[in-house]
Amino acid sequence: MTDLHTDKWKLKTDDLLMLLVIDVGNTNTVLGVFAGRELRVQWRLKTDKSQTADEYGILTRNLFTLDSVQADQIKGIMAASVVPTLNPVLEEMAWKYFRLRPLFLTPGTRTGMAIHYDNPQEVGADRIADSVAAFEKYGGPCIVVDFGTAITFDVVSEEGEYLGGVIAPGLGISAEALFEHAAKLPRVEIREPQHVIGSNTVASMQSGLFYGAVGLVDGILDRLCRVLGKKTRVIATGGQASLVAGASKYKPPVEASLTLEGLRIIYERNLKK
Repeated sequence: MTDLHTDKWKLKTDDLLMLLVIDVGNTNTVLGVFAGRELRVQWRLKTDKSQTADEYGILTRNLFTLDSVQADQIKGIMAASVVPTLNPVLEEMAWKYFRLRPLFLTPGTRTGMAIHYDNPQEVGADRIADSVAAFEKYGGPCIVVDFGTAITFDVVSEEGEYLGGVIAPGLGISAEALFEHAAKLPRVEIREPQHVIGSNTVASMQSGLFYGAVGLVDGILDRLCRVLGKKTRVIATGGQASLVAGASKYKPPVEASLTLEGLRIIYERNLKK
């Protein structure tokens, strides 16, 4: 078996034709292919901690075939992962199926953004990617609200520094907690209810989950914006961003590919090493 850590790889600007980016979250894994700075295609999959390198490789190559992407055109792979056990699996997959060494976003990766966190290793890689992309597009100060397994708020200063943020339970976690700990409450679809006053158990739960999330988001944003100032931009991303963002009084633009864009930007910055 090939030793993935034997050879040192070097990124070259003239080698970058197409870039595969991978964002591994606790619930979903998002893959995207950039042709230069254009996101050509992206896919959202369920994160499966039991998948092997071959399963990831075959699935990725099949997705490429469906969208007419040539695997041999991929000249770089950039990954952000909050599931450490999958990192060696993805590394093996990248080498076996693409003959490439993936660049993982870690505390030692050049991002172009100062991280003002007590322990930078505690910050999820996806949160840094989100912040880099948001500042690149909107400037600062800005706040990224990411609706994933957790609802996270990442704060970037006017000077482009990562200041920290807030982590709250996501909608899925809240819904599952109700089902697990209340004997008579069912699992429900998370969606915007027709009426705030539910006339049955399912509707009441949907109202509580949806408006509870909206109230949580607006309440935290109120406090953060008081600290940062009135000119603060708010950006939403994540799997459930389009569901909740429209009901927020802040009406943040939804950037579905924000994390992938951040990975591309960080990859390009590492070409200059």
